[in-house]
This record gives sequence, structure tokens and C-alpha cells, in this order.
Amino acid sequence: MSKIIITVVGKDTVGIIAKVCTYLAENDINILDISQTIVSGYFNMMMIVDVAKSQTDFSDMSDSLESLGEDIGVVIKCQREEIFDSMHRI
Repeated sequence: MSKIIITVVGKDTVGIIAKVCTYLAENDINILDISQTIVSGYFNMMMIVDVAKSQTDFSDMSDSLESLGEDIGVVIKCQREEIFDSMHRI
């Protein structure tokens, strides 16, 4: 299993989850865990996904999701799980 952490942050609008999840499904990326909240009109989502079956490499996936975020007015960032864990160790 190869895990990636995806974060999505921005002004809440209709269809954010649908568009991100559609991209993931089209690229054989499985959602393992998801958390989302809206605070004072701002959308925040964190996903842990498995990219083991995807033919899309990390760099292309990250660039595509960043571009998708720009199109829908949010910021989408991707990090490999091991990098994320290293950055958030206490």
C-alpha cells in the first residue's frame, strides 16, 4: 500500500468533494479515510488515499489536483505519508 495525504482548503462551494473524488476514481486512487468540515463558510478536507493501483505518478497526480483546485477555487496539496509523518512528529 502506498499512502498519500491530500488536503483541500478554501471557500465552501457546491461540488468540491464530488470533483476531487471523481478525479481520484478516474485514476484508480482509493480513499482510505476522509474528514471534512466547514467553519464560517470555509471548507477543509483531509484524505488518506491508497495510490498502489494507480498508473499516475505522484508528481502528475499532485500537479493535476493542484490545477483542479485552482479551477474550483480551493487549494489542494498532496504529501507522501512518510513525509507527512516526519513533519508532524512530536
